[in-house]
Amino acid sequence: MLTIWGRRTSSNVQALMWCVGELDLPYTRHDAGHRFGGLDSDDFALLNPNRTIPVLQDGDDDPIWETGAILRYLASRYGGGTFWPGAPGLRAQVDKWADWAKLNVAMAFTVPVFWQLVRTPPEARDLAALATACSALEDMLGIADAQLQRHPYLAGHHFTLADIQLGHMLYRYYDIDIERRALPALRSYYERLARRPAYRAHVMISYDELRPV
Repeated sequence: MLTIWGRRTSSNVQALMWCVGELDLPYTRHDAGHRFGGLDSDDFALLNPNRTIPVLQDGDDDPIWETGAILRYLASRYGGGTFWPGAPGLRAQVDKWADWAKLNVAMAFTVPVFWQLVRTPPEARDLAALATACSALEDMLGIADAQLQRHPYLAGHHFTLADIQLGHMLYRYYDIDIERRALPALRSYYERLARRPAYRAHVMISYDELRPV
């Protein structure tokens, strides 16, 4: 049984939960972080000295933190097949796109765009910085759009771990109130992801609790 710590409105927790849902794994999840608190407790520090979410524990094994490491663990232990290929060359193709999505798209979206637009009071927003950030983000998304013009999924012809790392951000990207570049292949890809039951259950959820009071 998997035990997971992290609130469902955390984008990193959503990536983990979507993966768990796709792999149809049993789990228990404990809310932690933001309005739930708990990250500054001594008990949580034993799970993750960085005091960040998500954290995963599989049975009696040591806890795992860092979203990418958690996702690769789940894919390696419970995935396989086309989702996480065993052949090193094929796996590297998936892994490179997964890392690219995490290090480039997520970092370009979460804090400079999503936090600025959703988690910052209107009077405190830096609209010039937001516009610059949106342009930089869409430069990255343009790379994904070009790849998705050639293949139905980010790493090729099959749904893989790379799609988890990119796709979990797209619900919020398409939901927030911004002008978006025409990226038709990316939009079609998002619409395909939005038909997946695990995506709808764990990613397409309200983030209103993150807005400033």
